[in-house]
Amino acid sequence: MNEETTNPQKEKNTKNRDAITLKILLIGVLIVVLIIPMLMIQNLISEREDTAKDATNEVQQKWSGPQTIIGPILTLSYTYKDEEGKTLSGYVNYLPEHLDITGNVATQELKRGLYEIIVYNSSLELRGKFISKDLLATQFSREIKWNNNATLNLGVSDPRGISEQVSLTWNGQEYNLEPGVAPYSIIHSGISINLDASQLFTPGNSIDFSIQLETKGSGSMLFAPIGKTTNVALTSNCPTPSFTGAFLPLEREVAPDGFTSKWKVLEINRSFPQVFRSYRSEAADCSRGEMSTVRINSSITPSVFGVDLLFPVDHYQKSTRSAKYAFLIIVLTFVVCFFVEIVQNKNIHPLQYLLVGLALCLFYTLLVSTSEHISFTWAYLISALATTTLITLYMVGILKIKKTALTIGGLLVCLYTYIFFLIQLETYALLAGSIGLFVILAIIMYFSQKINWHNN
Repeated sequence: MNEETTNPQKEKNTKNRDAITLKILLIGVLIVVLIIPMLMIQNLISEREDTAKDATNEVQQKWSGPQTIIGPILTLSYTYKDEEGKTLSGYVNYLPEHLDITGNVATQELKRGLYEIIVYNSSLELRGKFISKDLLATQFSREIKWNNNATLNLGVSDPRGISEQVSLTWNGQEYNLEPGVAPYSIIHSGISINLDASQLFTPGNSIDFSIQLETKGSGSMLFAPIGKTTNVALTSNCPTPSFTGAFLPLEREVAPDGFTSKWKVLEINRSFPQVFRSYRSEAADCSRGEMSTVRINSSITPSVFGVDLLFPVDHYQKSTRSAKYAFLIIVLTFVVCFFVEIVQNKNIHPLQYLLVGLALCLFYTLLVSTSEHISFTWAYLISALATTTLITLYMVGILKIKKTALTIGGLLVCLYTYIFFLIQLETYALLAGSIGLFVILAIIMYFSQKINWHNN
């Protein structure tokens, strides 16, 4: 009698174990299948981000791109005789003794369809002085004769952004700069003017200058430390600056209504000298401080510094980061549903698992589409509430137990809250994520040991 009773019980237990194993396998397959829509959603986010970048590039092309200010630099010419007695020309690019730049960078947002692009208008004043000391101390291998006419060149990376006539005060005289730069200048793009620089050929003399520059731009504002001592002081209404380049500000203050910053760069800090001697052939002099235009520009470029003017919120980046945790949310939700199914002796069909998984995937499409119209925080809150409510109501219909369904909904709320705070972190994101995953795994292990996996 006992044997007859035991055998059917063993068969029943075996069938139960087989059913549990089969259900676990089916759930695993469903998780793998749900990776496909998640990959499609990640591609959708990338496409929307690329579209936003294309809109930004289009606006920048029409407005003006990032601006890099180089100069002013004085280009002087001289003549000398070679070994055969021919008169040849040489050129010197001379940098100011000191350069002080002060200005304000006022940002504004332009719309291109759904997308907001940040641009700026800047008002800069460049003050400084050229002195004769370093120029006359330049070593030449033969006798030269200076030409009195010189060209003052100011490098502006995107001259389309110059919004007002650029005025120059040179040795007490007023001038307006003109398009283009001198042929032998070390600057490729910008504005210039021909001037009388004869004062600099007499020891002890100097020339003061000041330039008023109004420019438009987007993305960033950069400067080259052209002065023997270069001081830059900027103010802006941008609340999210990113200071970049070879030098960080000595002083900076960032507030919700903007920032102020100050840089100071000395000649010894940079990788190029005060005097460049440009040459046009191998027969020209190549003494100290003389180099080709290519070498000159490769020396100046690594020394530029300034500020990137960023968007307050990059919702596509945050959406991408949140989508990376989709696999975790799907797995944890399925595990909880499976535990409920085992403990409360309920039967959740694989199709119902699939529908729950698709609802979890749709959270990210809701998030991306909503964040294009409102702030990311509100978009995340709306999407999380909509998804949690949908799944909770669905579980009420499946399980017929409101308490259990609400528990599952509460779990989703906790998960979405955890993910939200995780994607806000940058420095401690990996640490917080690792600790969170460890705690979650520990909880699952604790509850799994309370389930009798061998009997019904």
